[in-house]
Parts: sequence; structure tokens; C-alpha cells
Amino acid sequence: MANTFDVIVVGTGPGGYETAIRAAQLGFKTAVVEKNKLGGVCLNVGCIPTKALLKSAEIMANSQHLSDYGLKLNGDIVADFPSVIQRSRKVAGKMNSGVQYLMKKNNIEVVFGHATLSGGGSISVEPSTDMDGKIVGSKRTLKAKHIILATGARAREIPPLPIDGEKIIDYKGALLQEKRPQRLLIAGAGAIGVEFAYFYHHMGTDVHLVELQNRIVPIEDEDVSKQLARSYKKAGIKITTSASVERVEEGSDSLKVHLKSSNNSQTIEVDQVLSSVGITGNIEDLGLEKIGVKTDGGFIKTDEFSHTGIAGVYAIGDVAGPPWLAHKASHEGIICIEKIAGHQIHALDTGNVPGCTYCQPQIASVGYTEQAAREEGLEIKVGKFPFSASGKASAAGHSDGFVKIIYDAKYGELLGCHVIGHDATELIAEVVTARTLETTYHEILEAVHPHPTLSEAIMEATRDALGQSINI
Repeated sequence: MANTFDVIVVGTGPGGYETAIRAAQLGFKTAVVEKNKLGGVCLNVGCIPTKALLKSAEIMANSQHLSDYGLKLNGDIVADFPSVIQRSRKVAGKMNSGVQYLMKKNNIEVVFGHATLSGGGSISVEPSTDMDGKIVGSKRTLKAKHIILATGARAREIPPLPIDGEKIIDYKGALLQEKRPQRLLIAGAGAIGVEFAYFYHHMGTDVHLVELQNRIVPIEDEDVSKQLARSYKKAGIKITTSASVERVEEGSDSLKVHLKSSNNSQTIEVDQVLSSVGITGNIEDLGLEKIGVKTDGGFIKTDEFSHTGIAGVYAIGDVAGPPWLAHKASHEGIICIEKIAGHQIHALDTGNVPGCTYCQPQIASVGYTEQAAREEGLEIKVGKFPFSASGKASAAGHSDGFVKIIYDAKYGELLGCHVIGHDATELIAEVVTARTLETTYHEILEAVHPHPTLSEAIMEATRDALGQSINI
């Protein structure tokens, strides 16, 4: 086994393993160091397995409306919760095997263990314990001219919600447990919180969603937040906003969660609490302080091309700060390694990184919200098209939601787009591409959108922004 490389990537989530593959394609002798399992959080206990769970929940939800499609079923459909979890694990396992294949295909050496930076391009690797409790790796010293940290992030823990893995859990616990709670309080209504609210609700759990801000999914456009709240309340998910968890009192067979808001307090009795109040970077025990890498607020500080300011040391993805998205990490990593290779490239435009939330209705957005655009003093045109007016959405039985699109009034620049509805996450790429090409509303209207499709809603919302609505 060689110990000297051109590039070593620490961490093999989507950002890490894709960066390593691109490095190998560029002719760098490349290794990855992974202390857990190839694929990182995303493939093993994050993006991919949660989508498998959400698909089970979606099918369960749809099964309650078979009569709407002219279908009948003799007998009840029951959620076999352990089997749902096991299916999710199989999907994760398949993706993990795929990453193993990609490492072999691209001649990337895989080193298991915990990496610590020693300075001067050196990394000390010690054995570590993976998520299955197995000891992986052996003691080694590696060297590389370029070290790229892609160690990701984990759930942030706050004093009122000490995570014990049983009564108070984080997203990993919610993803892996095979016993379904009867009553679940979810603290934090960002993407993770609302996704698990959807999943557990449709598995049969009584779900109460609590958010500190005055609306759920608070980083989204306000109209999107309102629509999701309506959909969730209609489904039977309880929502409390402008409230925080003050303390959790453990009883013999339940938890009493004490909530506090500006004007009142309340106590909710549940079986389990899921804490989804944010994330913090995995920066501990990496030797950052020893070699002078600076951090801020739990994340590594970098420049626009992911350099830490220490020669040969870079950081990408969640560990380098927001937006905390797998596709941002991958794109950031590709830019980083191509810059190292001497390519003439542009820095990542974080304003054009789409956000996606995979509950139903799904949420997808990119660019300015209406509020942000107005606060910046921009003169804008705003258009909206409801899926209730979409032939495809009505035929599919998913007419909740809308497309909202925002243009600069003077030059027609596409400033932002916000979609809530079935398969919203599949629509947003059109807008991301359009914004990358600095498209105006003229090009959106001139592009022929196929009928009947959900994508027509982007064109129709654009027409609405210009006062040219046809189908509403």
C-alpha cells in the first residue's frame, strides 16, 4: 500500500467521493479516508434512505384515496414499520456498494479510519468504529500535497434536548429505529423536521411539529410556508410556531414536553422527541488547531475556492458551512479540485443552489424570495400558477400547491422561483439552468413546454408575472 498521494480526501459523502473521482480523472494519485462507511451520512443515514422512507409514506398516503382513482381494495393496507425501515436500509446498502465500485473503477485507494492532520501534508490515521459498531482501519501515516476535508456535519444538540437515542432522538435515530412511537414531538420545522413529520404521520404516529420561528420551513418563501402548513393541518399534523422547548420531563411511560412562547406556555405529552434544530460541522479531533485552520460557529472557514488559508488544505460541503446540501458539496468539491488542477473556473454561486424538501407536497426553491427581493429594494414582477389549474396535476390527483416566480421588472432577469407540489423537486432544475444562463422571462415564454406536464406551471407563472395569464 502506498502512503504518498497527490490528493487525499477525508470523508466520502457525495462531496468527498465525487471530488475524489474528479481528482482521479484529472490524473491525480488519489486516496480517500473514511472513518465510517463509504457514502457518508447522505448515502447511509441521510438523503437516500430518508427518501426511501418518504416513498413508503407517500404510497401509504395514496392508498387512503384509492376510491378517488376509481379503485377498490378488499381489506386494509397496514404499515409494517420494521419492514419499511429494512427497505430503507437495503436502498442505502445498494448505494454504498455503488460507491465501492466507483472507488475501484477510478483506482482510488480507500483507507478506513479516523484522520488527523499532522501538518506539512501529513495525515495520521487511527482505527475507528463505524455505525455498526465494527472497528475499521489500521494505524497509518499518509502524505499528500493537497488535503480536502469533507467530513460533513451532524445534528446540533441543545441543552433542553439531550439526545439519548431512545426518548430523545436525532435524525439518525428517527431513520434507524424499528419501533414506531405512538406520539412524537418534532422540535424544529426545517427540511428534516417536516420530512419526518410527513413520514411518521403516515406510518400512524400522532405528530406534533414545533418551530421557534413564526412559520414552518422558515427559510422558504412565506407563501410556501403557509401552503405547507395548510396541507399538514388538513392531514392532521399538529403545528405550533413561535415556541421553543424549555425542558423535557420524563415520566414512567411518557415524556412531558414543556413549550414556551412569548405569551403563553403549554405542556405536551408524547412518547418520543425528535430534535431537528440544526446541524454543526464535524470539526473535532481533526488537528485543525494544530496546523492553524480557522473555524467559525462550528464550521471551517474557507475562501471562494474552498481553501482554508493553510497551504494544501481545503474544506468542502457541510463542514465548510451553509447551504448544507449534498449537491452543494459535490459541486463545491469539483470546483475545488479543478482549481487545484489549474483550470479557469468560476466560484460557486450559492445564490443559485436549489433547496429541496421531500415531504408531500414537495418544496423546491432557488434564488430570491419575494420578501428578500423587496427588502433589497428590487423592483419586481411576481407570478403565480396553482397546480389546481394544471391538467397534469389534476389527472394525477395532486393539485395542491403552486409555482411562484420572481423577475426583475426592468430587465426581466429571473430572480427566484418557489415550487410546492407533487414532484416539485423535479421541476426546479429548469429554473437553476435558466438562472445560470442569465435567462429573462422572454426565453422562458419562448421555450415550448410540453403538454400536459407539471413543467407548464413555470411558463404559466411567468405569463402571470407579465399580466398575460391564459389558464387562470
